[in-house]
Amino acid sequence: MSSPVDCVRGSGAQWRAGGNIILACRDMEKCEAAAKDIRRETLNHHVNARHLDLASLKSIREFAAKIIEEEERVHILVNNAAVMRCPHWTTEDGFEMQFGVNHLGHFLLTNLLLDKLKASAPSRIINLSSLAHVAGHIDFEDLNWERREYDTKAAYCQSKLAVLLFTRELSRRLQGTGVTVNALHPGVARTELGRHTGMHSSAFSSFTLGPIFWLLVKSPQLAAQTSTYLAVAEELEGVSGKYFDGLKEKAPAPEAEDEEVAQRLWAESARLVGLEMSRGSSVRGQPLDE
Repeated sequence: MSSPVDCVRGSGAQWRAGGNIILACRDMEKCEAAAKDIRRETLNHHVNARHLDLASLKSIREFAAKIIEEEERVHILVNNAAVMRCPHWTTEDGFEMQFGVNHLGHFLLTNLLLDKLKASAPSRIINLSSLAHVAGHIDFEDLNWERREYDTKAAYCQSKLAVLLFTRELSRRLQGTGVTVNALHPGVARTELGRHTGMHSSAFSSFTLGPIFWLLVKSPQLAAQTSTYLAVAEELEGVSGKYFDGLKEKAPAPEAEDEEVAQRLWAESARLVGLEMSRGSSVRGQPLDE
């Protein structure tokens, strides 16, 4: 049995505090390099890289099973991964990529780790949403964009709205467990997330708009401040089901606070990823029978 995990998917304050950190990434070469850099800069040698592909339910289950088996406790889970405005791609399991990675992948991972998080209480879950959720709408008739002409921007907005609805319903289910969950908008960060947006697809955007854009966006370190704050701030003990923009709580879009939509999305998400609904509206981590 290894030492307790203070944070899965990492936050800067925990690194410097000497926490046991797991970076879960699809690209292991980049993940190992990042873990090495963090160990060097913080002198915290308990920073480890593990493989996780949120576009694969099999990968998610394998990762969660390893965490459950090998780690004594998990105190913080930061659901940080995302894909933004990509072409009409599908995940390994046939889900529209943005909905599959941004929402369903995190939904399954979190549910599989819930018992470990509860046993480690007090513990926290942090979900990264986006201001783009305000333009989102949950289309229960076509969550995977199989019937409509694909709109990559609308698909992204739907996925980020789903993150907030997941946060709301999960918070309700976690009442009294010592586990809290909150969501946030990190701002526009200087990362590769926007590589599909077309910012650099033409000479005009690259040479004219590009320099202006890069002056306005946040560094990755600055963009991570809100996640760090939600993970470690003492004043947020017991705070759950909220949405933060920067370091301040903010009211989300009305649809993000619709309890009926949140509960319906939870049930549909559980069905899609193969989670068995048990009595008491909890969720087991076993696949549904074929």
